[in-house]
Amino acid sequence: MSEPAAPDPSPSDPSAPDPRLTLARPDLADARLEGLVRAARYEPARLMRVVAAAAPILRAPDPASERIDELLYGETFAALAGAGDVAGDFAWGQARRDGQVGYVPAAALAAAGEPPTHRVAAIHTYAFAAASFKAAASGPFSLNALVCVEAAEGGYSRSADGAWFWTAHLAPIGAFERDPAAVAERLLGAPYLWGGRTGLGLDCSGLIQQALYACGRAFPRDADLQLAEGRVIARADAARGDLVGWRGHIGLLLDETRLIHANFHHMAVVVEPLEAVIERLEAMGRGAPMFRRL
Repeated sequence: MSEPAAPDPSPSDPSAPDPRLTLARPDLADARLEGLVRAARYEPARLMRVVAAAAPILRAPDPASERIDELLYGETFAALAGAGDVAGDFAWGQARRDGQVGYVPAAALAAAGEPPTHRVAAIHTYAFAAASFKAAASGPFSLNALVCVEAAEGGYSRSADGAWFWTAHLAPIGAFERDPAAVAERLLGAPYLWGGRTGLGLDCSGLIQQALYACGRAFPRDADLQLAEGRVIARADAARGDLVGWRGHIGLLLDETRLIHANFHHMAVVVEPLEAVIERLEAMGRGAPMFRRL
């Protein structure tokens, strides 16, 4: 099994807005884009909050459509066309955290409330109907999901929607980890899922994004955009925490010789000798690797 050749998702005209990150289509665009992009009408987006443990961002308003990203509990989605205006069951809009545009199941969204106070710091955790591990549970909720804590009781914290989280699995907003490579290692063995970004399934860029979010760094979703971050370094200078990328693929160095990455070859997050990955991807026509330091 070999990794599939991913098409270059960037726009062919470098001066044109990137459609992945631009809330616009011929019939409708974000009011903030009036005069910048052409559309039949412009409307302000409605801020929504994700109330499901996770929700896919799809390329089209169809459950069978390609998953291009994933929203986590508590994240904000700017919905421009809601259920009833698109296909009955989907909202079209833009993820506020990474800017990705697409269609989200309307049932996973609710009106935005108070901003989050905490993030999930465990790879996965459950929420309970009461402050007890014996109460009915929902989830699992992923690393970097966002929670607005309103009260505490014993070892539990109650979110604004009444769910009780184990407090030790949460971290206050602003308290971040320091080593993205260590975060990625905690996801070792997670299954590969195109467009995913949780420990239940994620792709190469989803792994990088989750590791950096946990360290308090905003980061784009797709591999080509991630490889535009930071600065280019020589392979001889590469060290733990540096990015290594090819066309359509990206990973994170654990040290000078080992790479952690989510990949189709193994259908999982794995650690491999860097040289073995370079040889395999060069044989597939992906070209030489690029090394970048953030």
